[in-house]
Amino acid sequence: MRTYGQYCPIARGAEIFAERWTPVIIRNLHLGCGSFGEILEGAPGLSRTLLSQRLRQLERLGVVESAPKPGGRGRHYALTPAGHDLFKVCVSLGEWGAAWLDIAPEHLDPYVALWSMCNALRLDRLPHRRVVIRFDFTGRPHRERYWLLIEHGDTEICKTYPGIDEDLFVTAEAEAFVKWHAGQQTWAEAVRESRIRLLGPSWLVRAFPTWNARSAFAHIKPVSRTAARPAA
Repeated sequence: MRTYGQYCPIARGAEIFAERWTPVIIRNLHLGCGSFGEILEGAPGLSRTLLSQRLRQLERLGVVESAPKPGGRGRHYALTPAGHDLFKVCVSLGEWGAAWLDIAPEHLDPYVALWSMCNALRLDRLPHRRVVIRFDFTGRPHRERYWLLIEHGDTEICKTYPGIDEDLFVTAEAEAFVKWHAGQQTWAEAVRESRIRLLGPSWLVRAFPTWNARSAFAHIKPVSRTAARPAA
């Protein structure tokens, strides 16, 4: 790990936190991802090799701890007290990003929004029966399709047909779905503009948007850069 060679706590902290993928790994661990595969699933683009390197590094630094899974292969990962404290930096960074940074086209990966949504579902509002939802996302270079399986409060995202009949079909522009989850567009607006369309039983169509707690930063309103500039 390269260092800044400074005693300053900001510099020393940045040596850990500013490493590529480290904040995302810490975020995923905070959300309850305990296995190597779960951490990786919530970080599209992160290679298995680099994740292994980052986890080993974070363990050496006392930010992450791991233990063999009881009766199974692999290890279970969790944040240490230092890691939970470091997640507070993630929150501050997220609040700043939600307020000051635009959602650009390169940020419109609907899978990330869907994965994030599954980690924030309101379990008390989910149906008691198994539900399979198919998502078709448009507005990207290639049409993307995923299936969400919900049963007994557990969720699973499938990238291939799971072999179970779908109960609800969601067709959405990637931008609309991402911005809805991020709190920058309401569900009613997206549906009214036909940017999100649902097909299925009326009770499921009505219930689906109420399951999602949306992003933890959805309450933060973006700051207008023009309004924020001091008058000349």
